Amino acid sequence: MSIFGNIMGKIFHHKADTASAPQQPPQTTQAAPAQAPAPAAAPPAAPAAPAQPVDVGAVLAEMAAMKNGGGNYQSSIVDLLKLLDLDSSLSARKELGQELGVHAGDDGSAEQNIALHKAVMAKLAENGGIVPDSLRN
Repeated sequence: MSIFGNIMGKIFHHKADTASAPQQPPQTTQAAPAQAPAPAAAPPAAPAAPAQPVDVGAVLAEMAAMKNGGGNYQSSIVDLLKLLDLDSSLSARKELGQELGVHAGDDGSAEQNIALHKAVMAKLAENGGIVPDSLRN
């Protein structure tokens, strides 16, 4: 999967990840008549964009609260990737820049990192994310 796809998946499916803890079926004490089990429905494929808009700012703030603040994820692409438990190395950021068509500044420069962060937020908004202005600037 692409780096941006991983970013989008971590943010748009955050609640699904935390709510998908396995649950034990209830124990019955009486014997039930033997029945053929109902056919299991195939799990739906993960959609590229959420069915309903996702509040990107709220999801990131919640994730940051679980990680003692999350650094400066509001403007730093490195801290954003770390918050999402994704590779924040220079090579990963170069690849992300290629995916998003970001060619600002030298590789690893502050100019490029700022442009990457802005591009990620813009792309999240294009794909159904509600991105507050504080994360776009």
